[in-house]
Amino acid sequence: MVGYVRWVPPYVRKVKTASGATAVQIAQTVHGRRKILEHLGSAHSEDELAALIATAKNKINAGQEEIGLGFGQPAAGGTDAIIAAHRSELLWNTLTDAYARLGFDQVGDDTFRTLVAARLVEPTSKLDTIGVVAELGVTAPHLSSIKRALARCVERDYRSQIAAACWAHVTADGGPGVAVVLYDLTTLYFEAEYEDRLRKVGMSKERRVDPQITVGLLVARDGFPLDVHVFEGNKAETTTLIPVVTGFQTRHSIKNMIVVADAGMLSAANLNALEDAGLEFIVASRTSKAPKELEEHFGVKGTHVPDDGVVELTRQMGQGPHQRNRRVVWHYSFERYRRDNRTLNAQVA
Repeated sequence: MVGYVRWVPPYVRKVKTASGATAVQIAQTVHGRRKILEHLGSAHSEDELAALIATAKNKINAGQEEIGLGFGQPAAGGTDAIIAAHRSELLWNTLTDAYARLGFDQVGDDTFRTLVAARLVEPTSKLDTIGVVAELGVTAPHLSSIKRALARCVERDYRSQIAAACWAHVTADGGPGVAVVLYDLTTLYFEAEYEDRLRKVGMSKERRVDPQITVGLLVARDGFPLDVHVFEGNKAETTTLIPVVTGFQTRHSIKNMIVVADAGMLSAANLNALEDAGLEFIVASRTSKAPKELEEHFGVKGTHVPDDGVVELTRQMGQGPHQRNRRVVWHYSFERYRRDNRTLNAQVA
């Protein structure tokens, strides 16, 4: 469970006693409740009160220097200034200004913008998000407002509007463009007892049996997001690549683009579909394939490959009329070999 603590710095507290003296304490407010940290004594004169207050401030500010603001000492009978509220204005303005510069404010939903900024500060539940926003010193939306905003995300298709803003940002003058895009898939789990139309039990790399969904993300070569899709938890990874990439290609009328993906997307059908769509690709291969594929190369040229050396091969993929030859490039790095060997030995140990 993720939570937060509402923390307010310790302060000097003065309380009149039944005898007419003034008790001086160090107090702190935690979760809206006052807690007395230390009782320093009772003063019967102005001099004693000033001495106790000075002692309390020295304890609170131990090791810290005080900046003189030129306000002078409080008037006789007056009280020192206390912090009534605080606001993380720089952080909040930075997040909301970036949100606007990226064009996300075109959705015209202040509550949605607040939820996005709050999630960057601390990703948590809808209910706890209210506390996160309040801690920043910003007026927090009610829980009912948050639920209505999330419903509007679907009704007004915020995802398409945000994706359009991302496209405009990446293709603006000086942007990295989309000559190369990267695609990957991740899994989100839910502590739910039963499946539904979207949350389903599927293949889990962590061997979990909780209902899950998969999220496919397409990014530009600098890592900036371009498109996001959500799939059922039992949908195979390899079947998500083509709908995302070809849909993106169609929406933006892209003719030439290189798709980079990991070994989980490596299938003959996927690669054929990318080629048929006029796209090129770079797909990582599993190192377990290396001994078999390099067998012929080692038989002819020996097993030595220099550090940073490259071996190019041709691999036949697919069956029958769908069979095609693929260019395979193996790269050898002694540093990578040494790191992998160290990891394997540690696992054995």
